[in-house]
Amino acid sequence: GNVSYSPEDHQHMVNTRADKVARIADRIPEQEVFGPEWGDLLVVGWGSTYGAIRSAVRRAQARGQKVAHTHIKYLNPFPRNLGDLLLKYDRVLVPELNMGQLSMLLDAKFPLKVLSYPKVEGQPFKISEITNKIDEVLEN
Repeated sequence: GNVSYSPEDHQHMVNTRADKVARIADRIPEQEVFGPEWGDLLVVGWGSTYGAIRSAVRRAQARGQKVAHTHIKYLNPFPRNLGDLLLKYDRVLVPELNMGQLSMLLDAKFPLKVLSYPKVEGQPFKISEITNKIDEVLEN
């Protein structure tokens, strides 16, 4: 076929591609939570932060704090239930081993204020760093 450069065709194809990406969410599993289904704080992670976050949240839960953890595997599109899930918590903390890109995505996509906790030192989070940050967030 011939390539079309008409603005109408271009807009149509952009919309078609966006719809295709959005439909992927139908096949993505719902986002799950470790801990209470609602509460004071949800700690959101992705990638290599899993172990430190999960351990820190377990410690907080053992001390009776209403803290939960969810770990995102799909970023575009996000799981369909992610927005509703985030809104069940008073605060959302996002520890990241970068400049806070996931925090920015969540801020842009959902009507909530995300507490970004970036770390760019070439080292993984220590459990104590996240535990201390959880305590700090819950105290304020």
